[in-house]
Amino acid sequence: MCPFACTSVRILAAAVLLGALPLGSLPARADDMPTFKLVMKSGQLIPQTLEVPAKTRFRLEITNAGTDAAEFESLELRKESVLAPGVTRKLVFAPLRPGRYAFFDDFHLDTAKGVIVAK
Repeated sequence: MCPFACTSVRILAAAVLLGALPLGSLPARADDMPTFKLVMKSGQLIPQTLEVPAKTRFRLEITNAGTDAAEFESLELRKESVLAPGVTRKLVFAPLRPGRYAFFDDFHLDTAKGVIVAK
């Protein structure tokens, strides 16, 4: 076998792959992601409208400050999360195109409706 030649080929292949990978396609570190907060409390969403940057990954930190369960759900964004009273949960969203994306509390459909606006 050829230990030196094989090693050289592997190093060259790795260099080509790394050189071909644009830096913008690397995943953003969690610390670098903007975080937005949403409080769900007994059928209320605070705030009802969340403005987020378009084309940027972001984190949504959801807290259930109510005394009963709440469920963040967005059909358009294909996200949902059930939260027991007092629970805080974080959801990471892929970059969104500019636009409006509805969400709601599935346990309080009559009052808890909100929107994420990507600008």
